[in-house]
Amino acid sequence: MKIENIQVLRGPNIWSINRKKLIQMRLNLGEMEHKPTNKIDGFLERLEKMMPTLYTHRCSPGVPGGFFQRVIAGTWMGHVVEHIALEIQSLAGMDTGFGRTRETKTPGIYNVVFTYLEEKVGIYAAEAAVRITEALIKGEYYNLDYDIQQMREIRENTRLGPSTGSIVEEAIARNIPWIRLNDQSLIQLGYGKNQVRFRATMTEKTSCIAVDIAGNKDQTKRLLQEQAIPVAKGITISSVEEVDEAIRKVGFPLVCKPLDGNHGRGISINIKTKDEAVAAYEHAAKISRKIIVERFVTGYDFRVLVIDHKMVAAALRDPANVVGNGHSTIQQLINLENADPRRGYGHENVLTLITVDRDTMDLLDKKGYTLETVPAKGEKVFVKSTANLSTGGTSVDVTDHVHPHNIFICERISKIIGLDICGIDIMAENLTHPLTETGGVVLEVNAAPGFRMHIAPSEGLPRNVAGHVIDMLYPPGKSTRVPIIAITGTNGKTTTTRLIAHIVKNNGHCVGFTTSDGIYVQNHMMLKGDTTGPVSAEFILKDPTVDFAVLETARGGILRAGLGFGHCDIGVITNIQADHLGLADIYTLEDLARVKSVVINSVKKDGWAVLNADNEHCVRIGKRAECNVAYFSRNEDNPVIKSHCKKGGIACICENGFITIKKGDWKIRVQRTILIPLTFGGTVPFMIENVLAATLASYLWGFKTDDIQTSLQTFIPSAAQTPGRMNIFEFKDFRFMIDFAHNPDGYNGIKYFLQHIDSPFKIGIIAGTGDRRDEDIIELGKISAEMFDYVILRQEKHLRGRTEENILGLLIEGIKSTDPNKPYETIPKEVDAIKHAMSLARPGTFITALSDVVDNAIETVQNYQEQERNGLFNV
Repeated sequence: MKIENIQVLRGPNIWSINRKKLIQMRLNLGEMEHKPTNKIDGFLERLEKMMPTLYTHRCSPGVPGGFFQRVIAGTWMGHVVEHIALEIQSLAGMDTGFGRTRETKTPGIYNVVFTYLEEKVGIYAAEAAVRITEALIKGEYYNLDYDIQQMREIRENTRLGPSTGSIVEEAIARNIPWIRLNDQSLIQLGYGKNQVRFRATMTEKTSCIAVDIAGNKDQTKRLLQEQAIPVAKGITISSVEEVDEAIRKVGFPLVCKPLDGNHGRGISINIKTKDEAVAAYEHAAKISRKIIVERFVTGYDFRVLVIDHKMVAAALRDPANVVGNGHSTIQQLINLENADPRRGYGHENVLTLITVDRDTMDLLDKKGYTLETVPAKGEKVFVKSTANLSTGGTSVDVTDHVHPHNIFICERISKIIGLDICGIDIMAENLTHPLTETGGVVLEVNAAPGFRMHIAPSEGLPRNVAGHVIDMLYPPGKSTRVPIIAITGTNGKTTTTRLIAHIVKNNGHCVGFTTSDGIYVQNHMMLKGDTTGPVSAEFILKDPTVDFAVLETARGGILRAGLGFGHCDIGVITNIQADHLGLADIYTLEDLARVKSVVINSVKKDGWAVLNADNEHCVRIGKRAECNVAYFSRNEDNPVIKSHCKKGGIACICENGFITIKKGDWKIRVQRTILIPLTFGGTVPFMIENVLAATLASYLWGFKTDDIQTSLQTFIPSAAQTPGRMNIFEFKDFRFMIDFAHNPDGYNGIKYFLQHIDSPFKIGIIAGTGDRRDEDIIELGKISAEMFDYVILRQEKHLRGRTEENILGLLIEGIKSTDPNKPYETIPKEVDAIKHAMSLARPGTFITALSDVVDNAIETVQNYQEQERNGLFNV
């Protein structure tokens, strides 16, 4: 078997709208296409032995053991790979469940699709599942444990931490979109101008000064002490020579910790001798230049969490420890404790595995113990000096038992330091009585405190502390999103996108939009290129100035990675015509319609699908849509329009020379078609369709018809506003038009327009694209012969697997099949072809360049215009 391709889908896709995180692996079964599972001796037995947990996979029978039933009956290896990929992720602590395996139109090649939680783990699982399956087929030994551990380690290196993850999960529960901004913990919630950012548990509201204060333990203590907050007695030193002074001023027992340390690093406690103090200083000095020496306060370690200056949770923390049973060594007791199913690798479970390190050995040494010591029955032996959960500590929720006075103190501390989210470490006998009575003290104030001890305590009630963070970032009434209008289709989607963006901008919004020629914010090009995929959509949704997004969405991005957004308010399909067929398993218009329908399926339930009633595939999509549907048509008498409006539906039509909104039996005339520059005086049907789609989408959003009318009048087709979309350049003796038409439907649109052009000589410059079918390229040649008097063929780019000779040969075949006597010639380079066409021009000539790279053509023609104005024009 051979993996031909692995794609990571991150948004709504052709397999599922709601399951956004999918791996799609293109798997070539090779000779195994002829060997289903029931044809391989011992396959089931080996599979059951290696992964007995696959019994839980119900598969199509819908019962436990259903997958094994399929294996017994005989199923193909792609299906086996799918289930193994899901199961090994679950064995590594990442439960996944959705999978699909479908044969492509190429026999023996399958798309194996399954969910993932962590992207890199999903890719690893795909590759490992194939290796495992091949080993099972051959009856070879396979080290499954190695793969499981590898996936665990990848997960820990790439996943969001438990605190960050809890906030993201709460956002998802509230239908708030989120974007991971780096490979660490920097997260954006919301879109555009309504976004907020946080990293771990620091938010964009967190004061930089407050973080700096909290990071300096000495400064924190001084500020708290000045405000009558009880703190531990101590001093700060910066050399080993000052240890004696610290002992004299503070007195034994001591705590020694780095000034700016975190997560318990470099801390030593219960220091009782000078030698211990010197060793503790040297240990802490590895972390920080300055060291805090404090009086060791006995009691229990508590963490109080304050969010938005309100206490939301409190936990009693216990350092990692073991309890003697009278016959096991400390190492054995650690092993027994690590066998607790609640403990896991990293953050995968409620508790973390206990590891033996310097801190462990120091603590044991102070008691005169080693790892081989057998503690007495019931004796509690601490193996970590701090209660951090990441080092194996445990936590007990005590939120409901905190005395009101202590709540007051903690909320006051958050304001003294200035932290919107802060963790306060307290050493006290309890929190049920005021600290002033128990002698308890505040040890530290932490910026970016961990949430794990509160959201998954070892004992007690879990607290949804992430909910308080979301409440703070998005108080009632604050929006999390910006409106999204997504446009897809075969032809016209870029022009429709630009026109909608123009209407939106004229209505006072800061609009960000993506097109096949670039990304724009308020008509300023941010990035140049074909930007119609999910990455480009995210670019706009990340922009903090954007309050309205208009996103051209092409088939390639949907197939490659899914949509770049979860839901849109309005989805537009301009039309579905033959183009790009034969690529990425899309062979028919029905296949293409399935891809385009992803946009409509992502529309909110109360949103709108805007569909072309003159296109049968769009109409079928409309019948299946689960949102509101509105249609547009150039024909008022279109039966779909008549039926739709009879039921009270909304449509946009051409009616008596007007662009008209039809609402039930009512008509609202928006503008005369001939007065809309984009329609070229009403002579270009496909441009009229673009206007209809944009007008309808804008009306449905809520823009007034008067404002839409003004925008339609001010949107001028030109190289500036609609580059490569029927850009006409005037010369003294001829005109030159550049258009991006690249498929038969686009060519027919240009052909219709040219029929209305009064010209004695029409020259066409055409090219093919290598990733189209033979019949599509031939058809371009046929149409060219029908609409031009003279054809110039060029082919220097977009070969895409073909040779230049092959593409030109197909174009010529098409030309000759229409008119064997049609004059044509071949000039490979576009610049040379343009210059030559101009040299052939006579008064009244109309030259049309159907170019696959419009920027180069536009620049070339504009340069010639400039030369003509300066009297230097010479071709």
